[in-house]
Amino acid sequence: MTTAVKSPVDPQKRVHRSGTAKPRRARGALRPWIYLLPAAAVLLPLFGYPIYMLGLLSVFDYRQAQVSGGEPTSFIGFDNYAKLFGDERFWSVLVTTVVFAAALVVATLAVGATLAIVLTRAGRIPRLLLSLAAMAAWAAPAMTGATVWMFLFDADLGLVNQVLGIDGYNWFYDKWMAFAIVGATVVWHSFPFVMVTLYAGIQAIPSGVLEAASLDGASAWQTFWRVIVPMLRPLITIVVIQSIIWDFKIFTQIYVMTNGGGIAGQNLVLNVYAYQTAFGSSEYGLGSAIGVVMTVILLIVTLFYIRALHRSGEKL
Repeated sequence: MTTAVKSPVDPQKRVHRSGTAKPRRARGALRPWIYLLPAAAVLLPLFGYPIYMLGLLSVFDYRQAQVSGGEPTSFIGFDNYAKLFGDERFWSVLVTTVVFAAALVVATLAVGATLAIVLTRAGRIPRLLLSLAAMAAWAAPAMTGATVWMFLFDADLGLVNQVLGIDGYNWFYDKWMAFAIVGATVVWHSFPFVMVTLYAGIQAIPSGVLEAASLDGASAWQTFWRVIVPMLRPLITIVVIQSIIWDFKIFTQIYVMTNGGGIAGQNLVLNVYAYQTAFGSSEYGLGSAIGVVMTVILLIVTLFYIRALHRSGEKL
């Protein structure tokens, strides 16, 4: 019986193999960045230049006189930011924006999750009709949705007043009622994304897991909270963070439905406040400073969003 004798490995070949492995790994690491170059070539100028100009204007005293070329533009450094952070109204609007966005995120998640569960239990025809209705709300432009909801609550011709038998009542005079109607409009426009995303996640859960929970005597509510929610946590995290980004920078609905921020600015949010400061008061530098602050806040939220995407990619 003969045994095969392994030939010794040439040290030069060993060095050659280890030397070629590193360049291959380096090329593999660079390949995704190479694929992203075409998109970066388009997106970086498209978004980078406006952000650069926004930051540039925020450190200048830029008003209507400078826009028309009547007076030279003067560099004032961080004076706009000092004025902004020393303004009580800015902090009030910021708090209002954060609270309003948080309420919208909770309401959107609740409505979307509820309807996602309804889709899993509805028949074929009701599921199709609900999906079509949700897609119609999602596809409607924000301006169109805001106009329709304004007409529903119109003081003279609104359907709501006619059904309730109220004559000439203006729902947008009250601060909190106006926020509630605008919030309902935003939720109506946003819940389909949450519904479709969570419905797809529920459909991806193995049926054996839900059957095992049922055999163990878990109710529908217990199955939802103890089985479905933990398994959908990565998707829920992504949906919540993306909803925060959308709702924090809301502009169209609040501007159109409250006629620019409500009576005496009682319904102002940061985006509308920046618009009024820049174009209403012709303080373009101060308005740009508000835009920079909003951009920084949204970039921080976006970092959490990217981190959540990375973690969900590892778990899914």
